[in-house]
Amino acid sequence: MRPLLTLEKSLQSAAGIVGIESVSDLHFTGISFDSKAIQPGDIFCAFPGLNAHGADFAGEAEALGAVAILTDVAGAAKCGKLLPLIVPNPRRAAALLSAWFYDDPMRAMFSVGITGTNGKTTTTMLLNQLWQLAGRESGLIGTVETRIGVERIASSRTTPEAPELQALVATMRERHIRDFVMEVSSHSIALERVRGSHFNVVGFTNLTQEHLDFHGDMESYFNTKRKIFTFEFADLAVINIDSTYGAALSKSCEIPQLTLSNKDKSADWHYVAIDAVSAGYQVAIRGRGGILIETLIPLHGDYNLENALMAIAIAAESGMDPIDIARIAPALTGAPGRLQQVAVGQSFTALVDYAHSPDAVERVLATARKIAEARSTSSKVIAVLGCGGDRDATKRAPMGKALLAGSDIAIFTSDNPRSESAEEILEEMCKGLTIKKPHQVIVDRRKAIESAVALASGDDILLVLGKGHEVGQEIYGVIHPFDDRVVLGEAIAGVA
Repeated sequence: MRPLLTLEKSLQSAAGIVGIESVSDLHFTGISFDSKAIQPGDIFCAFPGLNAHGADFAGEAEALGAVAILTDVAGAAKCGKLLPLIVPNPRRAAALLSAWFYDDPMRAMFSVGITGTNGKTTTTMLLNQLWQLAGRESGLIGTVETRIGVERIASSRTTPEAPELQALVATMRERHIRDFVMEVSSHSIALERVRGSHFNVVGFTNLTQEHLDFHGDMESYFNTKRKIFTFEFADLAVINIDSTYGAALSKSCEIPQLTLSNKDKSADWHYVAIDAVSAGYQVAIRGRGGILIETLIPLHGDYNLENALMAIAIAAESGMDPIDIARIAPALTGAPGRLQQVAVGQSFTALVDYAHSPDAVERVLATARKIAEARSTSSKVIAVLGCGGDRDATKRAPMGKALLAGSDIAIFTSDNPRSESAEEILEEMCKGLTIKKPHQVIVDRRKAIESAVALASGDDILLVLGKGHEVGQEIYGVIHPFDDRVVLGEAIAGVA
């Protein structure tokens, strides 16, 4: 990090920041978008938001020692005594300034960005595990947590705001991290959080209905994702072509690419053989240059085959020996809250998963059905699911339809209602469906889970879907402690 810099020099060095009067006598020592986290000498970055403007907190930033505020015209009118640095796009300016301030830390290591609707978390964690198990110091930034080597930090969002993102990666560089992978959300691309970042590899998992409340339609959602598959952001693309959007991206991608497929043998990386076994899948993978990797992938679900293939392909591109990949793969564990088993001595199988889109619900229930059918003709699939409030409402009915179609017993409940009525969300989930016994609608999530447990026995598969690794439930602005894994375990223990 550069300890003391003039504003004029920094802005001239950060390409794309225009429209600011040069102030040669202003010095700063850091950058922050959080008014509560300001350190003396920081520039406070104030962005326009949905409900408020960051500049509303300029007084708090000033009191903590901010020397200037980087904002737009609307924010400048609220900056109080802070020196206003007015730019047309403060998010873009803050991102470029942050990358410059920390000396482009991603370029100091093998950097990977993974985007797509589903699979980002699992893919990034699998790749990070491959590096770690091979003895390579690595870092990760994602939905569940940030990892700097062995240190773990809880994440507040999938992709941090630019000043925090660049600071985290700079810390990794200082600790001699060799490899780095992060989830890149569509919000982070649209809101300029990754502007100024550059990856060795960007990966595309898939695209299904999600976040349409933000993007408007699937075309806009896709066009946002594809922005990072350019020379500005990356050197190489790794694209799963098994979906319509993946195939479209592959055809239009401007940077060099590698294609992946579970079934298309013409893809650069593909499966030669897939055999389901009790521990997961025994596979043979053919990679670029004739690489052959025969190993066990200790995960269930076709979608996890996709995630594992991408992680393995990128690991090989990072320089890992295919022999080491084959040796290490059986030790992979996936991601917390992704088909995570909860075992308290019960006979049936209980799983928690983060599935919160129609496609994800369909896929996880299809996986549960395969497991159930392999066990017994009498095995039932029992599933609990809700939809979050203040998010894309158009996916609620499709999620409800997927739940009912994929379960022997479907229990509709609440997720994080946030500022919405849980009852009204459930009405939207159940719209057009006939809900009759043994299916149930139970608003209280804890009671819904307890009801599911009471119905499960023998070789049944019980799934609690939607929240995965989350440890809180937000209801009218209050976050209550709630971990599906804990609640499910307590429910099982209570009837044991």
